[in-house]
Amino acid sequence: MQTTLSQAGAPAVSSSAAPALGQARWPLTAAILLAVLALAWFVTVRQSVLFVIGIGMGGLLAGARFGFTTGWRRLIEARDASGVFAQIVLLAVAAAISIPLLATFPGDLAAALGPPSVSLLIGAFVFGITMQIADGCGSGTLYKAGLGIPLNMGVLPLFALGSFLGSVHLHGWLSLGAVAPVSLVRDWGAGGALALTFAGLAVFGLAAWIWSRKGGGAAPSSPWNRKLLLAGIGLALLAVANLVVAGQPWGVVYGFGLWAAKVATAAGVFDPAANAFWGQAGNLRTLDQSVFLDVTSITNIGIMAGALWIAARKPSSGKPLTGRQWAAVLVAGFLLGYSSRLAFGCNVGAMVSGISTGSLHGWIWVVLAFAGSLIGVRLRRRLGV
Repeated sequence: MQTTLSQAGAPAVSSSAAPALGQARWPLTAAILLAVLALAWFVTVRQSVLFVIGIGMGGLLAGARFGFTTGWRRLIEARDASGVFAQIVLLAVAAAISIPLLATFPGDLAAALGPPSVSLLIGAFVFGITMQIADGCGSGTLYKAGLGIPLNMGVLPLFALGSFLGSVHLHGWLSLGAVAPVSLVRDWGAGGALALTFAGLAVFGLAAWIWSRKGGGAAPSSPWNRKLLLAGIGLALLAVANLVVAGQPWGVVYGFGLWAAKVATAAGVFDPAANAFWGQAGNLRTLDQSVFLDVTSITNIGIMAGALWIAARKPSSGKPLTGRQWAAVLVAGFLLGYSSRLAFGCNVGAMVSGISTGSLHGWIWVVLAFAGSLIGVRLRRRLGV
């Protein structure tokens, strides 16, 4: 296969290679369709639908290169607010639909509620630092691993291990101080929750705009990027679909921790019944079941499948790293998983799902995670990753 260099310096596939890539998509498409049918036949129709939702998420994330981590980094380093504005639109669309649904069907749908706590403050701040070094949050790690980028493929298992150990230690962290989760929908109703959410998003949007103007003429003239905006709207609609089908908001981190917990339990090195988190009835039941029955795991797998399908058309590769850089990235990946569990989610579970379903902890998470990203971006630059 012959490749040329694009203007950005990344490998671009020549026209003679395009048909081969198109042909490579057909076996992958057939395999994905068979997986969808197998899930519907052997597991449940709901899990099959969630898998399709995950595929859509992965396709949008990878196709538009919609990165929560990258959007923040572009704002910090290049004064480019387009990624952050797309995220604000995502949150606004998801909240506009999810909050009324939660108010109308409180017994059928659950919000992504997390307790304001010392654990949340520390976890979100550390997550913000490490997601910049590891070049991805939960969803970013998934879709970039699906694209075959070595860095994120290396981070994924350590993210899972960190998430598992964070869940094992969560009870001790919560003992440092925590209050009951605050639900805007429950306390203010749908109208009040929407008003507060839109007001908060407007403040964040104004702050991002002011930040982007601080650098003088270096920033793009417009913060609106059509591709990112369309992807954000699509992700918002898929997040709502996930809420309706699964009965709970879109999440990523729980699936990672579950995978590692299953391995540790099967290896006989972990007794879930003796742990405050995994000893809960629902978590014990999930551990005993097939991973294909877990709603978070099935969308995670779908995200990777969707990104893999995109990779068959637009292959990606990361730049080579030195041993020192690899060590820093892998340590960051472990801390990424550990801190995400302490913070009750990542950019998806805490920010997208938390804010769009009216949880106060989502707003706290964003402030602390962005503060951490200010440090993480500088550390990333020094490490050269």
